[in-house]
Order: sequence, then structure tokens, then C-alpha cells
Amino acid sequence: MEESVSGFKIRGTWGDVVEHGERITRALRDAGVESDAFKQWDEWRPKAHERLSEDVNEKTAAQASVSEGQGEKAGKEPNEDLQTAGEKLSESYQKVDEGDNDGAVERWSESIGYVARAADSAGRKALRKVEDTVYRKVMTQLAPYYFDNELVSANIQKSARGEDEVTFIFEVNINDDDLKSKVSRRLGEYDDEVDRWHVDTEKETTTAEAAEGVEAPPSDPDSNFTTN
Repeated sequence: MEESVSGFKIRGTWGDVVEHGERITRALRDAGVESDAFKQWDEWRPKAHERLSEDVNEKTAAQASVSEGQGEKAGKEPNEDLQTAGEKLSESYQKVDEGDNDGAVERWSESIGYVARAADSAGRKALRKVEDTVYRKVMTQLAPYYFDNELVSANIQKSARGEDEVTFIFEVNINDDDLKSKVSRRLGEYDDEVDRWHVDTEKETTTAEAAEGVEAPPSDPDSNFTTN
């Protein structure tokens, strides 16, 4: 592993990449990090059973996508908001007829708000669709797969060496300097303490359970290494 101001970098096989991600994740957890940003990183980091061009590609496109607007968060389609806007506008005209100018202005303002929300939702959907297509078809051919939030910034790319050997370059940066120092120290301790790191893999247990008539033991997220 190489350490620099830009982060912790590993160059090697897919197994090396997976182990690098697991070590950093464990170091963050040991430092007491438990947040939504940590969960997002833990979900995105490469896993042993995944493929770069499929699984990591899909997760990268998803996390890079335009966030949801207020209408989408409310579970409303643009046409629903437009319908509501029309209803509010009709109510506004009714208030005018009734001589309730304040009520008319209020309904008119609500109508404009729904129109704006519908336009925002439609725009986000269109942009998200274009962004996803462009990212999957174009950007991943030109740039590394990447992850970025307030906790971690990371990128991974395939690098061919020779005719047959395929290696990967995986660089991870911790965005908080104090936390980065803690992670760095913990990674150093792993090098001194860990005799063998067990890369986490998805296990097929259904057949074994059916054959043996017992349930497989639950996996322990903290048991991915052994020490001397």
C-alpha cells in the first residue's frame, strides 16, 4: 500500500482491492465511525463476489445520480403535481369570484409551487436518465469508477500489465484529516498484528442447510482477520 496526501493506494489483483477496502472499512469502524456516509461507503466498496464492469459500475452510477427533488421525495409524479396545480388555480378563480382576494393569492401561489415542483421532478428524471446512460456508456471508458461523500473519496480503475496480467489501482482518501491519521495508524497496526486477512465473500448456504438440516451460523462482520 502507498500512502500520500491524496489517500491510501493499492495496486494489485481484485483480491488485493477487496482487502484494501475491507481494511479501511474496519479501520473506520475501529475509529468509531458509524454514520449514513459510512454505510454508503461500505455498500459501494468492491466486494469479492462482484465484477468491476457490472456491479461497481452500477453502484457508481447510482451514487453519482442526481438526487431526488421535493416532488419525488413526496412520491408524486410530475403529472400529479400538474393536476394539483390546476385544481389550486381553479380554487384561486373561485376565491376571486367570492371577493376573497387574500385566498385567491394564496391558492395562486400554491398553484405556481406545484407547477415548479412538477418541472423540477421532470427535469431531474430526464437529467438522471441521460446522466446514467452517459456514465455507463461513456464515462466509465474514460475515467475511473469513483465514490465521493463527506467521509470518503475513492476511485478504482483497471490497469493492464503485459499481455495477460490484469491489475487494479484502488485509491481511497479519508476527507477529515484527523480521522485520516487515525485510519493510517490503524492500518499500520494491522500490518503488524494481522497474520492472515480473511476476505469477506458471499457464501451459498441454502444447499448445505437443506442437506444437513441446520441453519448456517450468522456471519460476524468483525471476524475478517486473525492475529498472531
